[in-house]
Amino acid sequence: MKKTLCFLIPTLLSIILFTNGCYNDNQELLYGSQELGCGPVQAKFGADISPLISTKCAISGCHDANAGNNPAGITLQTYAQISAQKNKINTKVVVDKTMPPTGPLLPAEIAKIKCWLEAGAQNN
Repeated sequence: MKKTLCFLIPTLLSIILFTNGCYNDNQELLYGSQELGCGPVQAKFGADISPLISTKCAISGCHDANAGNNPAGITLQTYAQISAQKNKINTKVVVDKTMPPTGPLLPAEIAKIKCWLEAGAQNN
């Protein structure tokens, strides 16, 4: 009985530690760091957000000038249009990560949008 316990306890502990370590590593690789902070440098609309939305969202068949033809009917080409949709952008891109339909943005891209929104979604 003692021999069995001496073998069983370290084996179980190793399995528990190994499994927890791998899960956390895989989650970080799949979803990126959940603790991305904005820090002292804030994302700027003109330099960061507008180019990102232009290349990932305001593309043909999505949120371009012909967006009235798609089910959502949301155009994201100007600051006014983008700012008016900031709550939906936060929900769909930052929180749910269901947009864009071509695949989720990179963690760094999501962080830029999140920081811009948290700073008040300014036209800077």
